[in-house]
Amino acid sequence: MGSIFSRLTSMLSGKARAGGGTGGKRGAAQEYNGFTIQAAPLQDGSQWLTAGFISKKVGDEQKEHQFIRADTHASREDAEAFSLTKARLIVDEQGDRLFEQ
Repeated sequence: MGSIFSRLTSMLSGKARAGGGTGGKRGAAQEYNGFTIQAAPLQDGSQWLTAGFISKKVGDEQKEHQFIRADTHASREDAEAFSLTKARLIVDEQGDRLFEQ
């Protein structure tokens, strides 16, 4: 069984994960402080990883940031709730800097 970091790396690079994990389906979009946030937990074996998307229209362009965290949860519902909490925290901490190059 590989480390969680190698699994996260393969998820970020778009490579298939060992174990055939599923998930990543986006939940309902929510507006938060001018950003759109969506939970998209990833299944890793019997656990769910915190993951989601944060987007915002900047000028004429729609910018999007995907985040995946190593936090694990026993159910998809718990992972969705925590993913939205994490997205709000990221927006509060980084704001528009999230999309700076």
